[in-house]
Amino acid sequence: MKDTRPMKLVLIEDDVAACRTFMDCENKRKDVVFVGMTDNSSEGLDFVINKLPEAVILDLELNWGGGSGTDFLKKLYKLELKYRPIVVVTTRNRSEIVQNQLHAYGIEWIFCKEQATYSPDMVIEQLLDLRPFLYKQQGGNHDLQTIETPEELKKRIVNRIYAEIDDFGINPKYKGRVLVAEAIYRLINNKTAGDSDKVFSELAAEKRTPYNNIVRPIQVALSRAWDNTDDIERLLKIYTAPIRKDVGAPTPTEFIHYYADKIRRDM
Repeated sequence: MKDTRPMKLVLIEDDVAACRTFMDCENKRKDVVFVGMTDNSSEGLDFVINKLPEAVILDLELNWGGGSGTDFLKKLYKLELKYRPIVVVTTRNRSEIVQNQLHAYGIEWIFCKEQATYSPDMVIEQLLDLRPFLYKQQGGNHDLQTIETPEELKKRIVNRIYAEIDDFGINPKYKGRVLVAEAIYRLINNKTAGDSDKVFSELAAEKRTPYNNIVRPIQVALSRAWDNTDDIERLLKIYTAPIRKDVGAPTPTEFIHYYADKIRRDM
């Protein structure tokens, strides 16, 4: 199945006119997005580490920029990356020795800027053709993988949390709504077995408030949503964990574990 997300690219190029041409190309397409443009090889490496592009378009010479294409490749080659981008090189150098050196760094595609048919569109089309092989070399089905920065991942999780608690019916006017969302996120982000008391204690310490000032507003928000619903049958289908009769609604601990587990399974 074709990936419908725009392919994330980084451009390392010191020719302003060439950068503008690539930008114009991006603006008329929906299948690519440049997450970084620079004329400096060191900054380009930072983009690779922090922006997690799927591919890099690298100008080999960088005569008017900082560093060089070969310097970028040497440093990239030494990095241990979970997601290694495809790198294609653009150059005016036709030397066979240079091309052999590039192949030693794993560069399969070299575009000569002097070629009559050369264009940014041609480079981008080639990258899109190579895209499925990127996921194969990562060892998985590309339809199941998401290459995203930590910030993008956090935003995706937080949006999902609020979608779930909105569906549950927690009114935005309750303070507990924000607190429970923060607690669920912390539980999801915990790499070890989650401990709700630890999560609530961390929130209390961060907000400089007593533990009960975290748990009580959450319980109020949950109870109001549970008791005030017009369709309890719908709510029982949304929240399928057992409810203790002596409580009559999910407890804060039960609630954050239920949704942390649910969202974690879908990540």
